Amino acid sequence: MSTEPSSTTWSPPGARRRKQILERTRTVAMVGASSNPARPSYFVATYLLSSSADFDVYFVNPRETEILGQPVYASLAELPVVPDLVDVFRRAEDLPAVAEEAIAVGAKAFWGQLGLMSIEAAELATAAGLEVVMDRCLKIEHARFHGGLHLAGFDTGVLSARRRR
Repeated sequence: MSTEPSSTTWSPPGARRRKQILERTRTVAMVGASSNPARPSYFVATYLLSSSADFDVYFVNPRETEILGQPVYASLAELPVVPDLVDVFRRAEDLPAVAEEAIAVGAKAFWGQLGLMSIEAAELATAAGLEVVMDRCLKIEHARFHGGLHLAGFDTGVLSARRRR
């Protein structure tokens, strides 16, 4: 994670705002998605394509052709839709360029995955009117707000730590 100085124009959105961003999102473009099952983007992609999440997911990676049976596009500009949210799985130093691409295609939100932070990218996107989330996992946040997060990674239906009598 980057140790950049704090921003003067961007501040991380709170939980309520992140939930609102996800509630209004219908299309997600995953930039830097990988077909390698060991990569975090593959795990997130599997979740986003599942019935747990109600998103249309598009993959962006110039080195891939197909991920999880879905076509992969070389850039955001090549997508057949304007994504509501651009979820980034790239190095922190690549975030400003991806933010510029997200702005150019008319995305509404820019999301830097867990461990990614770029104040420059956040300020670019914010100045262009995009919602910006950094250093958060889209899968974790979605599951958190939709009752599917548990230590084991799924909803057990248990609402209390107390044992049933």
